[in-house]
Amino acid sequence: MSPLSQSITLLLHGLCSTPDELLTVHSALSREGHGVKHIVIPGYSFDATKDRQESLGFEAWIDFVCAEILALRSQGHRVNLVGLSAGVSVALGVAIQAPTEIEQLILLSTPLIIDGWNIPFYHFLLPLALYTPLGALWRYKESSPYGIKNARIRAWIERELSQRRVSQAGASVLEISHLREHDRLRRHVIKHLPCIDLPNALIIHAVEDEVAGLSNVEWLQKNWRLGKVKTVLLENSYHMITIDNDRTQVCNEILKFIAPESPDQAV
Repeated sequence: MSPLSQSITLLLHGLCSTPDELLTVHSALSREGHGVKHIVIPGYSFDATKDRQESLGFEAWIDFVCAEILALRSQGHRVNLVGLSAGVSVALGVAIQAPTEIEQLILLSTPLIIDGWNIPFYHFLLPLALYTPLGALWRYKESSPYGIKNARIRAWIERELSQRRVSQAGASVLEISHLREHDRLRRHVIKHLPCIDLPNALIIHAVEDEVAGLSNVEWLQKNWRLGKVKTVLLENSYHMITIDNDRTQVCNEILKFIAPESPDQAV
């Protein structure tokens, strides 16, 4: 067995959310004996101990994940990254900073370009809220369809958010600081990713994604250097593909993509 033969897959959930978004993926990988670990990022993930969520700079998000990867590499592991929604942006930011430390990337619902069918026409005004005093008191409140096409699951998410601050589909409210840092991260990735040699990647994206359209897939395919890219398009989900109608297909595609040799116990 070579020193880096063991494989661990790190899961990066969406903005100001929790690992619950990726429970289906975690369960599928664990069931097949693959090493898998959720990453909770300070200043990025939802913190139940705080009344109001406060973001750290996106650079701190990337540094935290890079430190986790380097620790695993020092223990003799190969590392895969799975990102969902804004977790994709974090994963790509990590790939820019440490491309040779990542074995494979799995990108679920990439939001580098915010142009889905449910994005309002006045979205172009968002920078006024993010980068001027006008947005100091503004917060984004999640609303239907919550990234979910399945009506039954959507109703369940809506009930959860009526009773608590966070659901399996994310937080009920996103603060301006989180939105601003993700916007800065998106711009960073778009600027620098085309200049970096990258590992192989699996892109899974819903055709009907209401947040981020297929332009994201096209951009990644056009700007991916060195590594091979496999793309899977889903026909029966919205943005939250790990809990929507196509969740089983998502898990199966990830399992097929992850290197099958010598799977480890979950960590």
